Amino acid sequence: MADDGERGAATLLEGGLIVDGSGGPGWNGDVLLSGDRIAALGEGLRLRLPEGIAAEALEVIDCRAKVIAPGFIDVHTHDDAIVLRDPVCLPKISQGITTVVTGNCGISLAPYRTPEAQPPLTLLGADSFRHATMADYRAAVEAAQPALNVAALVGHTTLRFATMDALDRAATDDERARMGALLEACMIDGAHGLSSGLFYEQAFAAPAEEVTALARIVARHGGVYATHLRSEMESIIEAMHEAGDTAFGAGAPLVISHHKCAGPANWGRTKQTLPLVDALADRQEIALDVYPYVAGSTVLREDLVDGVIDILITWSDPHPGTTGRMLADIAREWGVDQREACRRGKAVGLGWRHPGEVAAQRLGGAARALVGEKALVPNACFSWLSLQGAFPRVFARYWRDRQLFTLEQAVHKMTGMTARNMRIADRGLLRAGAMADVVVFDPAPSPTPRPTISPSA
Repeated sequence: MADDGERGAATLLEGGLIVDGSGGPGWNGDVLLSGDRIAALGEGLRLRLPEGIAAEALEVIDCRAKVIAPGFIDVHTHDDAIVLRDPVCLPKISQGITTVVTGNCGISLAPYRTPEAQPPLTLLGADSFRHATMADYRAAVEAAQPALNVAALVGHTTLRFATMDALDRAATDDERARMGALLEACMIDGAHGLSSGLFYEQAFAAPAEEVTALARIVARHGGVYATHLRSEMESIIEAMHEAGDTAFGAGAPLVISHHKCAGPANWGRTKQTLPLVDALADRQEIALDVYPYVAGSTVLREDLVDGVIDILITWSDPHPGTTGRMLADIAREWGVDQREACRRGKAVGLGWRHPGEVAAQRLGGAARALVGEKALVPNACFSWLSLQGAFPRVFARYWRDRQLFTLEQAVHKMTGMTARNMRIADRGLLRAGAMADVVVFDPAPSPTPRPTISPSA
């Protein structure tokens, strides 16, 4: 029972530019927070507090020359394990991120329990798979009390590991039924949808029908289907059609993960893929997430090694001394070509270059583009740039410097638009009664030069 001194305590964010996450124009005013909810928005709220909020217990924060916005939602993360191991989540909250979407690219901690996970699940830590149900994982998150909210997707690849004895083939009818039962239970226990990583070897053999059957379960529960396409290279158009047909056939909204056209031969093809997204939007709900860099991170595969793209090793289980070094330098040291070095270095993460700045701007400015950091290295010892600075970079480079969109549109891509597409209730918008996930930030450039964090900057 609270005493009189605690009763009615609240926080007033006063005099800031309110950008409410809807995409609409910002306006100057106050935001009143009470408990874990937004109590009111308006002007001069200090003089007209709602009933039940005591003026003497009011904490007032001066927000003049600052932006008041909904807490940012990171739509594409692999933070499933890190929110348990490092609940402070400093790389995220320091960017204003208050919610992370986990379980992307077909890889989720639940529902799977094993003492030693195999690639690509090792991206989350080989010894992290201790949650046979989503209810178990949810309980673990609640016990850890991370500094941000977790919206979990269920990974198709994780379901395959949990139900199949070999992953180089399609699932049998019985295995599909078992995957479906696991997914159904996860959705009942609060999962937000299904993700797939058909790009990865352990899911590549799955036909579209296998994924569609699972996506139908998600659709019945009002969830979303997010996919790391089967190909982001030469066959990207076919892969996008497959993803669109899968989601459409299931009746689920679609999010295309970390959209890009990979490989030098495919650079520039966003001129084809973005119109295709718009065409698919005529028949189905669709969005894509992007990260604001011309380099990304993934698992080292031989087909990604072409001798043209610079490849940085972000972690290596068999060769930890190579972390933070370029693959070309390692290959020279070993006296082999880069593909042979790749074959020797299994269970390795890499950072590699994607299309240049023009393509990055085209993607970031796309009407249906959400913002995600997509770093695969929260468990690695070499910190990847996107993990530390993706969201501030959107403001600095693509709003303030490049003027690809308005401040309100930038915030919308990180908040209300993401919450709507990922079915995250009561977050992403500043409105009375919504959850009090709020970020206050200075939109002005830093007064001192900051270090470059992108290879392309």
